[in-house]
Amino acid sequence: MKEIQKITERALDRIVEMAWEDRTPFEAILFQFGLQEKEVIKLMRSTLKENSFKRWRKRVHSGVSQKHLKKRSSEITRFKCTRQRAITGNKISKR
Repeated sequence: MKEIQKITERALDRIVEMAWEDRTPFEAILFQFGLQEKEVIKLMRSTLKENSFKRWRKRVHSGVSQKHLKKRSSEITRFKCTRQRAITGNKISKR
C-alpha cells in the first residue's frame, strides 16, 4: 500500500481528478497509480473538504455510478473521455 505522503502533488491532483470523473473506474486508478479503491477513498477523505467528500461518496456509491467495471454498462468500452488525450504522463491515454 502506497503512503499518501509519497504521492507527488501532480499525481495527487490527477488521482483526485480521475476519482471525480464518472467514467473513470477505480481499476484505472489502480492500473495507473497502484492505489486500491479503499486507498483512493482514504486519499479523497484527507484531500477534500468534508462536504465535498460526502457528495463524492454519495455519487460514487449511487446506483448510477460507473466507478466499478462490474457495474458498468457493456456499452462503455474505455476509461477515458475524448479530451483526455492531451494529458501527459497518463499511461491509459497512450494506449
